[in-house]
Formats: sequence, structure tokens, C-alpha cells
Amino acid sequence: MDLFSAEAELLPIPIDDGELYFMQQLVLPVDNAQVMQRLLDETAWKAETIFLFGREVAQPRLSAWYGERRYTYSGRTFEPLPFTPWQLEIKRAVEAASGKRFNSLLLNYYRNEQDSMGFHSDDEPELGLQPAIASVSFGATRTFILKHKTQPKTVKIDLADGSLLLMAGKLQHCWRHGINKQRKPCGPRINLTFRLI
Repeated sequence: MDLFSAEAELLPIPIDDGELYFMQQLVLPVDNAQVMQRLLDETAWKAETIFLFGREVAQPRLSAWYGERRYTYSGRTFEPLPFTPWQLEIKRAVEAASGKRFNSLLLNYYRNEQDSMGFHSDDEPELGLQPAIASVSFGATRTFILKHKTQPKTVKIDLADGSLLLMAGKLQHCWRHGINKQRKPCGPRINLTFRLI
């Protein structure tokens, strides 16, 4: 598959039912600290709630939805804000690195070690049969965990400052992913996941 440049790595997963590509540093015109500060300042962060097991619960992080299409997950529909110029700059870099096109962006702001992402799959119908989802991280390193849906298999990847992970193929249908809370203190992290709806 002609994804990513020579700097990218195809990560092995235990079962041939998905694709993971990893790049240690996405190439941008400014350093990672400046990228993160601009995202902190220019994003309309919200404390959202979702429906989980029949009740409304607060997400353990801040988030924002941007782009060209609305998106429905966990019982909520999110109307997009228009891309900011800085988000478009990052989107162009991600598209150049991955060879994929994206029209929507979910941003998550993990303020400290107590913020997390529950295990889930990005398999909503509007994403298509085999969605490509690009995940860019800035700030503190957090461990991204994938758990197979039918096999006792787990994959852990440390997503460091400036890294880019692309999930593709059948991965969303066969695996769930998330980020746990951690005991060890850590600083803030911003994650951008680009999708095509």
C-alpha cells in the first residue's frame, strides 16, 4: 500500500485484520510547542457529554468538532465548526504524509493524567467500510491501546509529541482502541483525528 513517505513505519499487529502506519514526527513549518499552543488558543473546546449504557455521562477530556460534515457517535450528533487556517495547515501535512483525503476533524484535549478515552471503534456508517483515520498528537506522551474484538490480543503504542498514526483497512471493525487514565502525573496532550465522512 503506497501510504506515507520513507520515514513511516508499518507497525506489525498480531492478526492480519487491519493496518497501522506510524511516523515519529509530522513535518510542519513550526515546532511542536508552537503547534500545541496555537491549538490550545484557537480551538473552541467543550466539555461534552455522551450517552453510555443508557445514561448521559461527561467525557473525561475536552473536545471540539471541525470540518465539513456533522458526525454522530455515542448517541450525540456534533455540528462542525469551519476549519481554522491552522487546522487546514495541519490537515494538508497529514494528507501529504498519508496520501489520504480528509474532510472532518475531532480534537481531544487531555488536560492531565486523569483524562482518558474509553475503548471504542470508529465504525460509524458515515465513515465507510474501511475508514482511514489519521491521529496526530502534541504534548505529553500517552499510551494508545488496541484490543482485538474476538481474540486475546493487545497492541500498545506510545504516541509522542508530533507523532502521526494512521489506522486503515479492517482495523476499526476488528479492534477497539482507547487511552487509559494513568497514575504517574503527566502534562497536557492534544490529539487530532482526521476522518473522511
